[in-house]
Amino acid sequence: MIRRATLAALLLAATSLVHVPAFADGDKPADKAGKEQPALKDLPPDAHVKQSTHVDGKTLSYTVTVGTLPVRDDNGKTIADVVFTAYTVDGKDRPVTFAMNGGPGAASVYLNLGAIGPKRVRFGLQDDSSSDPATLVDNPGTWLDFTDLVFIDPVGTGFSRSRVPEAEAKKQFYETEADIHYLSRVVYDWLLHNRRMNSRKYLVGESYGGFRGPRVTHYLQTQLGVAMNGVVLVSPYLNPTMNDNGDVSPMPWMMTLPSIAAAHLEREHKLTAQSMHDVIEYTRGEYATTLMRGRTDPEGTERMIQKVTQMTGLDPVFVRRAGGRLETQAFLREVYRAEGKLGSRYDSNVTSFDPFPFDPTQRNNDPILDSIIAPTTTAMVDFVTRIVGWKVDARYNALSYDVNKLWDGGDELRKGSVEQLREAVAIDPKLRVLIVHGWDDLSCPFMGSVLTVDQMPEMNDATRVQVKEYPGGHMFYSRPDSQQAMRDDVRAMYSRH
Repeated sequence: MIRRATLAALLLAATSLVHVPAFADGDKPADKAGKEQPALKDLPPDAHVKQSTHVDGKTLSYTVTVGTLPVRDDNGKTIADVVFTAYTVDGKDRPVTFAMNGGPGAASVYLNLGAIGPKRVRFGLQDDSSSDPATLVDNPGTWLDFTDLVFIDPVGTGFSRSRVPEAEAKKQFYETEADIHYLSRVVYDWLLHNRRMNSRKYLVGESYGGFRGPRVTHYLQTQLGVAMNGVVLVSPYLNPTMNDNGDVSPMPWMMTLPSIAAAHLEREHKLTAQSMHDVIEYTRGEYATTLMRGRTDPEGTERMIQKVTQMTGLDPVFVRRAGGRLETQAFLREVYRAEGKLGSRYDSNVTSFDPFPFDPTQRNNDPILDSIIAPTTTAMVDFVTRIVGWKVDARYNALSYDVNKLWDGGDELRKGSVEQLREAVAIDPKLRVLIVHGWDDLSCPFMGSVLTVDQMPEMNDATRVQVKEYPGGHMFYSRPDSQQAMRDDVRAMYSRH
């Protein structure tokens, strides 16, 4: 099962350690023996509302639809209800983008009300308060002016729900390959139901949604006969085994050093594209070779320790004891220890007080995770039930720890999604992929994607798969400048079609 430390690396930055049941209030799941659960109340029919937002100084009118799509088994029986939120603009030849978050167990609220939807709520920045009003405002970084948007909540997240006993739900929904298969079918069914099969089609996935992205794209291509024009992977969990065997391999430490250096450069007001270029070149050059030489090169090791100390601003004693190998959780406590604070693995320059500063290991959850569940949940529930008028009385799961606990990743999770990424790009010579990261993300470090893409064959055009980085962390889009830079890069990619 996924341990808490590993879970933190997979989460889309979603919730505090509260119990979040995956069933509607008043409904009880089947027990583990697989007895039939009581009949669930029907979810409401699809609801629609007209809204407007302002983008680039212009008013954009659109329709919001909150509704459901059934998931059926091989016999045609409905086994789950998947809830989606769609934003569509009148006009011919509009592309459509499907958006998924990760977890496993995260709803799509973070991409929706944080990154690319037409409205947003403030979360994820230093000094944001969970008790601040969860007020929706126009999102200047929305993609809605150049693509329709469909946000999908996987089963057990948001208001989406299973209709089968827990043991069956594990097989149908909470397993790596089954997850890809039914979510791909949801994309197909939405296109079919809305007569959009001939639209240009795109997929965006964040964190574990970035793991889903290449696999869903490849499954749609090869099994369901639907081809994506482009894929955007936001802070993706793409290549899990890069963190393996840190006793011998330099790879885990090459992943963390650049993000830690970026955080220090930002605190020193020296963070630039050029300074990060220098960090990257040192990391995959002298740093990597020095780690591989190990004890055979004591002089090189000494130079490396001094260089890492200078790059990170950490206590030289800490760096020396770590051998220049900076483990994430140890760093997040060490960097703010004198202030009695912790840094977040999603953006180490976002901090909170450590309530247990004298414990040998961190006891509380991540500073960002603990702070954003309230504003995102409150804003989404109010939006869906009051503004859109989808009158549901179920519990909303921004991130379900129950789903994560039930998840069976198996060997397929460890394989990552690089194989499917390469195959999808090879199949379609016009498919374009944009991988976007915040420099200061230690949950899904940008360096992993840089190294992964560096090893891909060009397939006639190296620009078809690109990595772009911006100031900020896992949710770099909470910073207006980084959000705008991502929007510009994504719009440029869409314009190629």
